[in-house]
Amino acid sequence: MSTNKVLIIGAGGVGGVVAHKCAMNAGTFGHITLASRTKSKCDAIAAEVREMHGVEIATASVDADDVAQMVALIREVQPKLVINVALPYQDLPIMDACLETKVHYLDTANYEPKDVAKFEYHWQWAYRERFEQAGIMALLGCGFDPGVTGVFTAHAAKHHFDELRYLDIVDCNAGDHGKAFATNFNPEINIREITQPGRYWLRGEWVEIPAMSEHKPIDYPNIGPRESYVLYHEELESLTKNFPTIERARFWMTFGQEYLTHLRVLQNVGMTSIAPVHFQGQDIVPLQFLKAVLPPPESLGEGYTGQTSIGCQIRGLAGGEAKNYYVYNNCDHAACYREVRSQAVSYTTGVPAMIGAKLMLEGAWMKPGVYNVEEFDPDPFMAQLNVQGLPWTELVDVELPHDYD
Repeated sequence: MSTNKVLIIGAGGVGGVVAHKCAMNAGTFGHITLASRTKSKCDAIAAEVREMHGVEIATASVDADDVAQMVALIREVQPKLVINVALPYQDLPIMDACLETKVHYLDTANYEPKDVAKFEYHWQWAYRERFEQAGIMALLGCGFDPGVTGVFTAHAAKHHFDELRYLDIVDCNAGDHGKAFATNFNPEINIREITQPGRYWLRGEWVEIPAMSEHKPIDYPNIGPRESYVLYHEELESLTKNFPTIERARFWMTFGQEYLTHLRVLQNVGMTSIAPVHFQGQDIVPLQFLKAVLPPPESLGEGYTGQTSIGCQIRGLAGGEAKNYYVYNNCDHAACYREVRSQAVSYTTGVPAMIGAKLMLEGAWMKPGVYNVEEFDPDPFMAQLNVQGLPWTELVDVELPHDYD
């Protein structure tokens, strides 16, 4: 067994998957501590891990907004790496704690402030020099999207193209959890993400569109056509920076009509607002109250049927000729539940986080500073996807459902 110690922050759906998958890779992760504000949630996950994999993990309580608490916990646990799967609002305090203790850092979603739905990397990229000087590494956005989609793009650039020109990230959840309305990851983050204006990259600048205003059916493997909507997603920012030949980059996600109807009603009555409302002597944020009454994502796994399909559809130049390319993963909700008591949306985020941590601890991806996943060699990550539960398929010179100028 390895002597590597890791500290996982966050005990939601993704945190549970990361804990399970780290326990299933004991050759890399020798000692695991799972911490969140609510220790009982950590204890429940630890009991599942013990029962299913025969591995003991430690648990702790911590307020990840509090740098001093995080520093004290890191000093107590003495991990080599902190895996942050808490809320995006908490990225900077956890990075500050890692800087103070000189411990490596990984997350799955970029920082955003609580008071505005703004998904940008610049807050975290500003830490690069300080992490370099401290001799520690931060790996940003190591989930699926962002995360695997960046690795897919780097793989395409390394093995299939001389120049990337058009990138369309396509994300479909064709699963059925049987609930009238629920979100597959943190409701507060999910609803903030899809109610902000859409945005995509076009020839050196961002084009902003009204939320959910551009959409079309896209045919997903083993699923069929699903109506897909252009959203802004954070990996577009890093991918267009790190692959500057990209002329257009878009992110598409599917939503069912029932989901959109519920969302429209909630918006119309003000329940998706992040502006505080004074109610019975205290300020309440409507979206945070809505999160409290919706089913938590980690509760959706049992009985969830169907698949997710997420991939990158790319057009570019190879040997002076235009080339089309599609690389994707399909993930089955029921299979995820059998393996780690999760639904596929949490699984597809948690498994890549474990893989990124594994590559950092083993030295394959290790360099002081702050980086996005596409800045490293994609080959070891792609190999791990195939053995850790997220096998990928690539199609070359296929017809893609997009217009190219």
